[in-house]
Amino acid sequence: MSKQRLVIIGNGMAPGRLLEHLFEAAPDAYDVTIFNAEPRVNYDRIMLSPVLSGEKTFEDIIIHGDAWYEGHGITLHRGEKVTGIDREARIVTGASGITAAYDKLVIATGSSPFIIPVPGHKLPGVLAYRDLDDVDGMLRAADRGGRAVVIGGGLLGLEAAAGLKTRGMDVTVLHLMPTLMERQLDPAAGYLLQKELESRGIEVRCGANTKAILGEREVEGVELEDGTIIDASLVVMAVGIRPSVDLAREAGLEVGRGIQTDFAMRTSDPDIFSLGECAEVDGRVYGLVAPLYQMAKVAAEHLSGVSEAAFTHAETPTKLKVTGINLYSVGDFGDGPDREDVVLRDAARGSYRRVILQDNRVIGAVLYGDVADGMWYNELLKSGEDVSKMRDTLIFGQAHQGGGVAADPLAAVANLSGDAEICGCNGICKGKIVQAINEKGLTSLGEVRAHTKASASCGTCTGLVESVMALTLGDGFAKKVEGMCGCTDLGHGEVRRLIKAQGLKSIPAVMQELEWKSSHGCAKCRPALNYYLLSDWPGEYKDDQQSRFINERVHANIQKDGTYSVVPRMWGGMTSSDELRAIADVVDKFAIPDVKVTGGQRIDLLGVKKEDLPAVWADLNAAGLVSGHAYAKGLRTVKTCVGSTWCRFGTQDSTGLGIKLEKFLWGSWTPAKVKLAVTGCPRNCAEATCKDIGVICVESGYEIVYGGAAGLHIQGTTKLGTVATEEEVVEIAAAMTQMYREQGFYLERIYKWADRVGYDTVKAAIFDDLESRRAYYERFVLSQKFSQSDPWSERVSGVDKHEFKPLAVFGEDLAPATAKVEPAE
Repeated sequence: MSKQRLVIIGNGMAPGRLLEHLFEAAPDAYDVTIFNAEPRVNYDRIMLSPVLSGEKTFEDIIIHGDAWYEGHGITLHRGEKVTGIDREARIVTGASGITAAYDKLVIATGSSPFIIPVPGHKLPGVLAYRDLDDVDGMLRAADRGGRAVVIGGGLLGLEAAAGLKTRGMDVTVLHLMPTLMERQLDPAAGYLLQKELESRGIEVRCGANTKAILGEREVEGVELEDGTIIDASLVVMAVGIRPSVDLAREAGLEVGRGIQTDFAMRTSDPDIFSLGECAEVDGRVYGLVAPLYQMAKVAAEHLSGVSEAAFTHAETPTKLKVTGINLYSVGDFGDGPDREDVVLRDAARGSYRRVILQDNRVIGAVLYGDVADGMWYNELLKSGEDVSKMRDTLIFGQAHQGGGVAADPLAAVANLSGDAEICGCNGICKGKIVQAINEKGLTSLGEVRAHTKASASCGTCTGLVESVMALTLGDGFAKKVEGMCGCTDLGHGEVRRLIKAQGLKSIPAVMQELEWKSSHGCAKCRPALNYYLLSDWPGEYKDDQQSRFINERVHANIQKDGTYSVVPRMWGGMTSSDELRAIADVVDKFAIPDVKVTGGQRIDLLGVKKEDLPAVWADLNAAGLVSGHAYAKGLRTVKTCVGSTWCRFGTQDSTGLGIKLEKFLWGSWTPAKVKLAVTGCPRNCAEATCKDIGVICVESGYEIVYGGAAGLHIQGTTKLGTVATEEEVVEIAAAMTQMYREQGFYLERIYKWADRVGYDTVKAAIFDDLESRRAYYERFVLSQKFSQSDPWSERVSGVDKHEFKPLAVFGEDLAPATAKVEPAE
């Protein structure tokens, strides 16, 4: 039997999922040709926001790579927009003249962004937010810096705003309606969302109507109807989408808001199907992924044979993909005379939930902050269950409904129906995961991801997927953690726990008791074990220098030519003429070739020979300079601005506070490097909002933020809280550092640790609970008794002197490039 010809116009997520189902059900039924207007393979558009923010790359979000198309014999025309459909001849024609004949045709042209036709909307620098090209344009704009104005405070607009802020731009959000995301959130939740975004430095203007985009050759600003002018170098329009129906209309297909289809996803031509954002079913069009994936499954069943499958409407929950902001909304939350609201507010924790009832049944729910019960409310909505018996406790969530749910966290997942959505990004329900586990013998999270795609995108549903696995496999489920290295199957967390639980106080003891597979460990596990033991047993465990990387062994950073860089500490970025003279003398005396001012407000001496290091340090010590730990997994710098001492805008003595913090925190080893900053006012000249811990001086005191990054990964900080005194700042910074020291995995930066343990957990332990904070602080003070000694001074006195003696002396004619250089960290 010869294969039929299937042509697909569009290569987004919906047609990609259709083909997966089709190849599974009828792998030899069709020869497939795809026309893709974009010049690339299929990718996960839901993950464009993490690409914009820097959390993922394009390669991370590819759904079907080149090998997949080749393996299924698919002809993919990239960058080929279809210009015509000849239904009588059954031929599709592309913009370059390429044609393809079809027996069955699928139109999946998606949607087009709506661009407000105000003056200036065609200027360079005005972008939509729909595909990877838009993201690339935003990234180029972010590299140039300046202010971005995002028009539209809906889901995509806010994700774009958060991503651009993370990339270092100043951001203003303009929204026409009184509150943000008014289609998904009620005013109370919209207010909380706006408050959170503003705390992250994003300006939000609701009730703002754009009059014009200003500029001659490119964007220079935005003018509002009230006459306000906002400077801008980038404008992002995220005000809505329209189904792309022009091609279908020109082909004579029935079109309304979208391409009209029946419940089998057939258009008015029985040989042409439509799905995705361009399709209209029963008067509705859809933009979220779950219904699009349902369309794909229905269409695939009909393409593979006779089927009764039909698309059914279901309320789809809304979530915002911005790190640290949790919101969940589903259903109808409009006001009405026959409706009843049940509301719970917790102002201290910034939490809000509202459940809307009609005839004792849940018809909508809005949750902000604590969203753990969102799925349960959605189940009640879909089932139409009468909730009158639980009316008094409904708002408190599933754990308060009896039946032992609170005692057994898995019971909440066990009570979900088979069609309960577990993975919103990929539209995967509980039943599909259970079926895959049972039919394919899956036992690991990786296998479940590979076969079902559940938790394979943003990863926020990983815990739910693991709960489904635990329920399905019972005793056969063991949550597998990636081992530290090939020497052990134990992960970092388990090793840390067992070191404390079993009182293990040496590397040999750890390897023996935890059954290491190698005799001495390796370059991955030994530095980690050395750190964990130092952290857990201050004053008892002796630092094992040979378990450190070369930079930490010699207390200087190795360079590519085998020389080293030396960075003396400058407290809070301050120095003196005596220190500068001493540095200049050292440079001349040892013929140090380069001297550079670092981004951390210090001076770097580059090109120091290894054997000269002790003598260089001795001269620097004589001038009162100590190691800046520029090589260390520990405190590097506390960057400051001049603050109230000199600046017209300074509200507090940021320099003095920075010096206090640095002198209190220096010397402590941490899982990874730690950088702080204290800025004298919200203008943020010291860049506190991209540091591991930042302090922003305000009129009322000090705002403490944490979890920032500005290296390979770029991430803005999260607000911890505001305090009134410098003493509180020092105590909180020390307590947070100690919590991170005790819980962090080796080489895990503070932002990754906070992402893993939860920002709410950190806040509860360090800011809300004074006793907990004090306990962490006191443990940090204890550890500092054994840490605050200058390693340069110790080496000058002869400690580890073997490190600085050359193994051999080579002739002067030997080129440095041929000498053996010890590998850097």
